[in-house]
Amino acid sequence: MAQLWGGRFTKETDQLVYNFNASIGFDQKFFHQDVRGSIAHVTMLAAVGILTEDEKTEIIDGLNGIVKDVDEGRLEITGEYEDIHSFVEANLIDQIGEPGKKLHTGRSRNDQVALDMKLYIRDEIKAVQELLLDLIKVLHRLMKENIHTYMPGFTHLQKAQPITFAHHMGAYMEMFKRDYSRLTDIYHRMNLCPIGSGALAGTTYPLDRELTAKLLDFDGPTLNSMDSVADRDYLIELLSACSTIMMHLSRFSEEIIIWNSNEYQFVELDDAYSTGSSIMPQKKNPDIAELVRGKTGRVYGALTSLLTTMKGIPLAYNKDMQEDKELTFDAIDTVKGCLALFTGMIDTMTLRKDRMEESAKHGFTNATDAADYLVGHGVAFRDAHGIVGQLVLYCIEKNISLDDMTLEEYQKISPVFKEDIYEAISMKTCVEKRDTIGAPGPEAMEEVIAINEAYLNDLV
Repeated sequence: MAQLWGGRFTKETDQLVYNFNASIGFDQKFFHQDVRGSIAHVTMLAAVGILTEDEKTEIIDGLNGIVKDVDEGRLEITGEYEDIHSFVEANLIDQIGEPGKKLHTGRSRNDQVALDMKLYIRDEIKAVQELLLDLIKVLHRLMKENIHTYMPGFTHLQKAQPITFAHHMGAYMEMFKRDYSRLTDIYHRMNLCPIGSGALAGTTYPLDRELTAKLLDFDGPTLNSMDSVADRDYLIELLSACSTIMMHLSRFSEEIIIWNSNEYQFVELDDAYSTGSSIMPQKKNPDIAELVRGKTGRVYGALTSLLTTMKGIPLAYNKDMQEDKELTFDAIDTVKGCLALFTGMIDTMTLRKDRMEESAKHGFTNATDAADYLVGHGVAFRDAHGIVGQLVLYCIEKNISLDDMTLEEYQKISPVFKEDIYEAISMKTCVEKRDTIGAPGPEAMEEVIAINEAYLNDLV
């Protein structure tokens, strides 16, 4: 058992205890971050005179050699080591001897793991943002292509008023733009370097923490050594942001599932993102959307677990905090996988525009506009509301839409109706009249699309 702390102990740790305590099975994920942090630390130690230039060079060459050996398969990260830090240091000492024993000067595993986690999370935030950007670009394309694709808008899952597919996609565009922004905020808030904090009380060595922070692209060093090793706020924030991303994906997935159903047929999913049934040959199931919806609870669970883990931990570091890694790693991997697959699914789905528009008509989504027509001809709104209610009841009994009624039928219910009622309640008119910023009208949508175009240009 390769351990860094054996001097105090007179006998070997029980194997079961060792296995329970070890983290090598999951913290090997930040092997490259651990080496990067060690190289910066050694560079700083040489700059302040704790290491010679020759020792620095030998250690850095040794660390780079370990990375190359692992990457090329000559060296395996195994359970022989308690954690990734032990693996790197033990192999460094094996390769270069005495200088390798100076690697850990002026630091603790507490501030080392805090550094590794921050370096890893920074990389993963950027990776999630890239996937979000891919999704946002697909939504932007769908908006540009569907300014005149009419469909029902819903409240309470009941057809409410006519909108466009561009407008509907725009709602999710705003959600995912906020998700991107949240990740940027988290990145900047967490971007302070904990290395040099030691176990909890700093160190007596004359470390240059500003230099280490600069070498690792941090905005500066953390300002309290106890908080540095005990802080997992940034992970809680990240898991909260990931949970929000998954919530948005899950809501979107639910709509895709509904739209893909036989009753709606608004969209048809590409075969590459669907599956069949082992017994029912007619089935084409929206499995990706369903799995994204299902995996949302998995990410929520990680957030709840970490909040629960952290709620009773006194300062500073406690071993409970080792539980942060598996939860976070799994949540990030889940979000990344869901974003990639969901983006592919909506990018390749086919829109049934005729079905969308027909559904809007037969859902009486233009009923409010019929009432507005009456108001425009001098009828009080409350009376107009009642008249249109009678129209809808009549259409339901006849199994027709407002567009299908004859003028004679309209005038039997109210003589105020004239030939221009058909133009007033057409899907085109209903949408185009709603042209304030944020509404589905074409001029408003063009303005929003231009804003989104500038937003994307700023990100790229």
